[in-house]
Amino acid sequence: MSNTIVQFTKANIKALPIPLQGRVYYRDAQLKGLSVCVLPTGRTTFYVIKKVNGEAAKIYLGPFPDLSIENARKQAQVKLSLIAQGINPQDQVRTAKEEMTLGELFEQYMSRYSKLHKKSWIYDEREIPSFVSHWFGKRISNISRNDVQSLHEEIFLKSGLYQANRMLERIRAMYNKAIYWGWQGQNPCVGIKKFKEKSRDRFVQPNEMPYFIRALNEEESQTIKDYLWLLLLTGARKMNTMMMRWDELNLETQEWRIPDTKNGDPLLLPLASQAVTVLKRRRETSKSDWVFPQDGDLSKHIVNEKRGWKRTLENATIYLWRDHSNVSSWLEEVERNDENPYHTRLFKRINQRAMQQSIKLPVGLMDIRLHDLRRTFGSYQAIVGASLQVIGRSLGHKSLQSTQIYARLHLDPIRDSIGKATQAMLYGSELSST
Repeated sequence: MSNTIVQFTKANIKALPIPLQGRVYYRDAQLKGLSVCVLPTGRTTFYVIKKVNGEAAKIYLGPFPDLSIENARKQAQVKLSLIAQGINPQDQVRTAKEEMTLGELFEQYMSRYSKLHKKSWIYDEREIPSFVSHWFGKRISNISRNDVQSLHEEIFLKSGLYQANRMLERIRAMYNKAIYWGWQGQNPCVGIKKFKEKSRDRFVQPNEMPYFIRALNEEESQTIKDYLWLLLLTGARKMNTMMMRWDELNLETQEWRIPDTKNGDPLLLPLASQAVTVLKRRRETSKSDWVFPQDGDLSKHIVNEKRGWKRTLENATIYLWRDHSNVSSWLEEVERNDENPYHTRLFKRINQRAMQQSIKLPVGLMDIRLHDLRRTFGSYQAIVGASLQVIGRSLGHKSLQSTQIYARLHLDPIRDSIGKATQAMLYGSELSST
């Protein structure tokens, strides 16, 4: 190894002799610690050679002339600054190579946290790979804030703001866990704001309910049908209902003890007789600890209701359209001329025909979400005059604030009050004028 000091210029480096064997190093006259290495093949490479905490370190920078002398000096200054702080840049390189990928973080997140502590882990397991599997091969430090921001905006355009915000929350949670488990990087979600969400007030309206019930009764999967009926008849959260076990139920006293709710407290829920009827029928043929087991695996509960839920909404919407004054006659003609005698995928074909003929169809029930069945249950309690305290107790709310929405969902009580007030005012006017 040569200790020769050379003023690094392009001409001087090109003029360095090529050794017959081994490798020869030359030091830069301008920046102490920067060297070039010349091989018998003629390949010339920049290095930083310096002691770190008493031990020699040789840090590769890049080949000459692909890496210019100016940029080699800039890179070397960064490395030398770290060395001056007692940090070995080679350790950082090794750490980067050993760093987990996002796919590995996802596996750890599911096994070490989500499946152990979240009742909604099923949605993490399903949704995260759906949207970020293209990053699973990347080291977690190689995913930037700009990457996450772009993904957030892309999901918003394709799947809506609620899905975009939920995915941002999931990515943030995974990185927070990585930091908690010892990763030294920064969460790329820091500083990214969620899209502004509006409090939903949608529920199955009284005029829509007959169509919904008819479609629900015609759902082809008995398990999904009964599951949806229990959501409608109890107002329980979907995960609690999916995970309903027979040992939580007392069908004689018509009670369901939910051991672990969202707020962390158990909930004793009275059951309507219609809900008990559904449960007793299922109990007669059940061979599982779960009330709603998976088809083909009785040791697990159901995890995906999307297809049955979509079928129910589509069929309910078709029934509503058939009675809708603006489109009923048009729809009757479409169905009469339909070429498919079995009427499979009828909803899709109706929408295709409407697009071809520039017919605007009512939304119907397609904007109803599964969680809206819980809101429907609370709303109908409000319609029949239940107090907010009673509604909140039946839904397992800890604070009255969570229940306030039900005070404004249905206008009939307000309309009735306005009517009575008007009559009182008019009656009073008549009295005063006589």
